[in-house]
Amino acid sequence: QVQLVESGGGLVQAGGSLRLSCTGAGTIFGAKAMAWYRQAPGKPRELVAGSNSDGTTKYADSVKGRFTISRDSAENSVYLQMNNLKPEDTAVYSCRVVAGPYDYWGRGTQVTVSS
Repeated sequence: QVQLVESGGGLVQAGGSLRLSCTGAGTIFGAKAMAWYRQAPGKPRELVAGSNSDGTTKYADSVKGRFTISRDSAENSVYLQMNNLKPEDTAVYSCRVVAGPYDYWGRGTQVTVSS
C-alpha cells in the first residue's frame, strides 16, 4: 500500500501564493493520473486540477489561470502551484493518484486564505 503525503499548506493573505506537494512513500508503477481535489466546510469535494499520463491537464473554471499542476520526472510526486489566492480557495486540499486498478489518496493539507 502506497501512502501519499501532502505538504505546503498554510495561512496566506489574499493575492498570495502557495505550492502544494504530494509525494508517494513507495513506488507507484504504471501510467498514472494525478490530481488535486479540495473540500471546503459544508461543501462537496471538487476536482481542482488533474494531470493525465499523456500530459494533458484540466482545471476547475474557478482556478484557471491561477493554479498550475505539475509532476516530477519519476512520476512519484505531483505539485500544485497556486497564485493570486482568494478567500474562496480556503479548503483542505488532497492529492490523488490512479494507476491501473489502484486508487491512492492523501490525507490532505489545509489551505486558508485571509481577506
